[in-house]
Amino acid sequence: MFHRIVSLILLLSTFTAAQNFQIHYEASEDREFFVTTLEMFKPDQYGSTFWFVDMEYAAPGVRGVSLSYWEIARAFTLPINNLSATIQYNDGVANFGSIGQAWLAGINYYLDLGFIAMPIDILYRASQGADSPDFQLTTTWFVPLMDGNIELSGFIDLWSQDEFGSDEKQMVILTEPQIWYNANEHLSIGGEVEISNNFVFGADGVQALPTIGLRWTFLNYI
Repeated sequence: MFHRIVSLILLLSTFTAAQNFQIHYEASEDREFFVTTLEMFKPDQYGSTFWFVDMEYAAPGVRGVSLSYWEIARAFTLPINNLSATIQYNDGVANFGSIGQAWLAGINYYLDLGFIAMPIDILYRASQGADSPDFQLTTTWFVPLMDGNIELSGFIDLWSQDEFGSDEKQMVILTEPQIWYNANEHLSIGGEVEISNNFVFGADGVQALPTIGLRWTFLNYI
């Protein structure tokens, strides 16, 4: 019951503030379900705020949301070109309970390569239940093509964490490249591929999970 209440509060409180709403359908060998995403990125005179909320509708016998996961990040512009300080918080709940919290803090460097800009986060990561602190590297990208009709976007996360059943650390990599065709200023058609290693519990090797999706943009940022 608790996770349903939290999911409902998240949905109601974030929908009005969201920049876009996405719905993805994932169909792979042993996974077939819908995922919805609400997200927002807003720059201001002091830096920027970014957040997203993912909701999965997957668990057998569960009507509605079976997992909710959210991240919020705040960047503060520093008096050094292309450099910001950042703090972040990750959390989530599922039908089995909490999926763990993580606090992150570090610096963000805005790397401009001319043809693409890739902000890079170098982060200290403190995860709930971890034996010791970890680190995380994150970069994102956004590339408009064909006068903004096509978008390439996504992120790559690389972090360390305690290896299950061991005293050692393991490296986790997660990336979700997306492609969107903007049918008009609000509706986009496309999808993403979630590519990971050591991210899906119990899975061996690299996992690739494609989706097809629709996106509705509330605020035109193209």
